[in-house]
Amino acid sequence: MDFLFAVAVSTGAIFVAEMGDKTQLVAMSLATRYRAATVLLGITAATVAVHGLSVLIAEVLGFALPTDWITLVAGLAFVGFGVWTLLGDELTDKDEERAASRRIRSGIITVAAVFFVAELGDKTMLATITVGTQYDWVPVWIGSTAGMVVADALAIGLAAVLGKRLPERAVQIGAALLFFLAGGAMVFQGVRALAG
Repeated sequence: MDFLFAVAVSTGAIFVAEMGDKTQLVAMSLATRYRAATVLLGITAATVAVHGLSVLIAEVLGFALPTDWITLVAGLAFVGFGVWTLLGDELTDKDEERAASRRIRSGIITVAAVFFVAELGDKTMLATITVGTQYDWVPVWIGSTAGMVVADALAIGLAAVLGKRLPERAVQIGAALLFFLAGGAMVFQGVRALAG
């Protein structure tokens, strides 16, 4: 039961974090150059690698810090992710250039390489680390990868069906509210544990 709960929490957190994120825009950009299946396979490969690194970092932090402080810091991080989400995340010219690059013959390898680089230090990587400090690494790795791939698949599919951009601001506000709620609950839990 704890395993499935951790998978669900990490899937939901990363799904929300990816909404309107730079890497989601990269995925949509890549989908204009490659088939959707190629983009999804490349994104999945890159996400497995980056989020594997993320849960490893979370495990190291989990061993080094007391859990009450981790809960408090994780809650503050989620509030910060909410602010970051409201401020938005832009696709830079460099990101567009990477997405347009066709130097590597294999589309899947190109997509994976571009997405891996775009994901390093991104909000979803940091959110995975944050969730990983709260739960075991295996369900967080599975859930965060699933959340990322589902969010990007949804964006690619909707963009293809609608033929236009998603209502980005509405998605940002909804995602930010979810981060604020989760962060507030974790801050409250951390402060209560430290005070008790």
